[in-house]
Amino acid sequence: MPSIIYAVLIADVLESRARADIRGLLGRKLAAVSRCHLRKKLIQLPYSVTAGDEFQTVTRNLPSIPAVILDLRKALRPLALRIGIGFGPISDRIQPPVNRLGGEAFQRARKAIDNIKTNKLFKFDSLTAFESRSAGFNSTINLIYGLHDTLVLKITEKQWETIEEFLERPTLEQTAKRLKLDASTVSRNLKRGYYWQLSETVKVAGSLIERTFCQLYGNVQEGTLVQNHANPL
Repeated sequence: MPSIIYAVLIADVLESRARADIRGLLGRKLAAVSRCHLRKKLIQLPYSVTAGDEFQTVTRNLPSIPAVILDLRKALRPLALRIGIGFGPISDRIQPPVNRLGGEAFQRARKAIDNIKTNKLFKFDSLTAFESRSAGFNSTINLIYGLHDTLVLKITEKQWETIEEFLERPTLEQTAKRLKLDASTVSRNLKRGYYWQLSETVKVAGSLIERTFCQLYGNVQEGTLVQNHANPL
């Protein structure tokens, strides 16, 4: 019987040394997003801070990984994240604490985030990297996210605020009311904040992951499939 393919997410905070209470701030934000993602069955274990400004989790809900990445970037603001994703089997029973687990998925996630730190993938800055046994998948999704991250790095705090509200209630009128703005300003902030490109990346990357792993390897997915993530989470 083929091994179950898991995804391990390892993330760390950019420029964390500039923040005095990074561990406390990170812990509070991760506790809130863990409750949300566990309730929606997007992750198997709570996000756990494993070393200073680094945290990890595990999931079998592979198509939802792009939506999880976007939600983490939104929920952990103003903290900026590097995120490495590794696909593969896990050698232990899935139970906390996550830093006591091991296996191929963890090794590949570590390689993915190291590739970001060393600028190994591209000659431009990126924030997200994936690593699996499939070289074709790796090159395709890493290029998608390399271009995607070029846009993410340009998003202002005001634009992130609009994106966050729109993700909660995805209509211009409701978002405008909550932000005390007119609908045209909300629409402009979403466009200038590259929301529609971010949303399309979630859908396309989720479909690519599903085709590559769920269909080829027969992973039984938990939670909502990617086609329901046009407006993530």
